[in-house]
Amino acid sequence: MKDPYKILGVLPDASEGELKQAFRRLARECHPDSDPGNPGAEDEFKELSAAYDLLSDSDRRERYDRGEISGDGSKRTQSAKKPAPKKQPTRPAGPKRSKTAGLKIKGADVEYTLKVSFMEAAAGATRHISMATGKRLKVNIPPGTEEGHVLRLIGQGMNGIGGGNNGDAYVEIFVEADPVFRRQDNDIHTDVQVTLSEAVLGSKVELPTIDGSVTVTVPKGSNTGTQLRLKDKGLKPGKKGGGPKGDQIVHLQVILPKKPDKDLIRFIEKWSSDHPYSVRPKSKSASKN
Repeated sequence: MKDPYKILGVLPDASEGELKQAFRRLARECHPDSDPGNPGAEDEFKELSAAYDLLSDSDRRERYDRGEISGDGSKRTQSAKKPAPKKQPTRPAGPKRSKTAGLKIKGADVEYTLKVSFMEAAAGATRHISMATGKRLKVNIPPGTEEGHVLRLIGQGMNGIGGGNNGDAYVEIFVEADPVFRRQDNDIHTDVQVTLSEAVLGSKVELPTIDGSVTVTVPKGSNTGTQLRLKDKGLKPGKKGGGPKGDQIVHLQVILPKKPDKDLIRFIEKWSSDHPYSVRPKSKSASKN
């Protein structure tokens, strides 16, 4: 067997992470399923797997680096000269047998990224992704899935060789931003606009939740920034974070009419002169005066 470092295309001081990354990349390229027209693909994949098996075992890697074992894991002799190979009888031409023939090699793991909508992550959904081999994988996204969560599909990676187990598929979830909902832990935050009269006098307004529209009561004297809490209208705890089901936090925004209203202006002019009040702290310079 050749130098396992050269087979994986890494330097002798490569880290475990670099070894794994190199193996996964090459395994996808030379796997027989990915290169069906190459008759030597299976042998190449077995050689690649054997090299990774040796180097991923810290004890065997150290013994190889010290020259105690060869690339195929066999013990090296201390003699400087190798005996001349005996001449083998001529055999009929046939397929070359790999040194790793008969080994059970686990198939390579594969990694994917999947972008989903906010509602798909919140309520759960079923999506499909296509492998390089053309195989379609069914991905079940559980309710409450968070950004960056990785789903493991056992046995859905590359096929094993020689009866070895199939690899796994790892699907990392990316959640698209939503124009209405924002997530914070298991709570959902929304902004809801109300009119001046709805805020001052109180009212009932309809607003969206991930479970559909609901009607809530806006208390009298509400203001921009007033928060309403809708119990258990948030997200179910996902596997990554856990915890109880969240709530929906509604942030009220008081919106004045787009066009100036003369009656409102006259009323405010009279009302403000009789009911002055301040909403900003006095500056130090003003307080000295």
